[in-house]
Amino acid sequence: MSIKRRQFLFLTGLNSVTLAGILTKMFNTHTNALELSNASPLKTNPIFRFVSVADTGTGGKDQFAVAEAMRRYYLQYPFDFVILGGDNIYEDGEIEKIGDVFEKPYKALLDNKVKFYACLGNHDLRSNNGEWELEYPNFNMAGRYYTFEYQPIQFFALDTNINADWKAQLNWLEKELSNSKAPWKIVFGHHQIYSSGMYGLNEEFIEILTPLFKKYQVQVYINGHEHDYERTRPINGTTYLTCGAGAKQRLVDISEWTEYATSDFSFAAFDVYNDRLIVRGIDVNNHIFDQGVIKLFNN
Repeated sequence: MSIKRRQFLFLTGLNSVTLAGILTKMFNTHTNALELSNASPLKTNPIFRFVSVADTGTGGKDQFAVAEAMRRYYLQYPFDFVILGGDNIYEDGEIEKIGDVFEKPYKALLDNKVKFYACLGNHDLRSNNGEWELEYPNFNMAGRYYTFEYQPIQFFALDTNINADWKAQLNWLEKELSNSKAPWKIVFGHHQIYSSGMYGLNEEFIEILTPLFKKYQVQVYINGHEHDYERTRPINGTTYLTCGAGAKQRLVDISEWTEYATSDFSFAAFDVYNDRLIVRGIDVNNHIFDQGVIKLFNN
């Protein structure tokens, strides 16, 4: 097994116990990636497909590489929309950059009428508090927090930034979750909750958001902010998916909740069925490096 130089430098700073555990995980996930690299998504037809990616808005070659992988995936497995998980315009949310950091990279998808549903990241607030992005039609944001449905899923977009109106937003979220008739519920926002990346656990969000996820049976939370890919094991029934390696990358560790983690540039793809979701991590070479099944809550 080869280890990239940046990974080697990181590993040499760890004690022997931690190092042994990480090497074991790296070996297992490396082997898993090899096994899945030539795997095709299931041949049975899902109800629909969507993908998610975050921290994209650089306009650089790495964003274009991930966007091109999304285009190639779409040609073989057409998806209906993209969850865009914030930091849509680097560095400061300047709407005049929208052509370079969004319209050009995703032109092929936009030309095929693929919709994008965005949320606001911390960088997006640096210009006009994100208002210009809220008004940009191709981001399809019906407010700083909003909901939409693709049966059998209801999606809930959050404003996870520090200046969000949290009292109003939490009241709205609980009301919408309690009224939802959809069997599947997916929440997305920019900031992490369970993460093995640079920012780690978000204790405040664990306190205020995860009880609602458990109470109303939210199966998935999608985020960016961490520039990596990480899929957790279900935690009280909820899988936490970080897909923030859409244009930038940082090293990611592993934790007791981690099912798979990598810093490779990537996006996540979902196949939706009545009784399960299939989620896959896909890199710029269109290799499937991670694959997991998310099931409905069992009461």
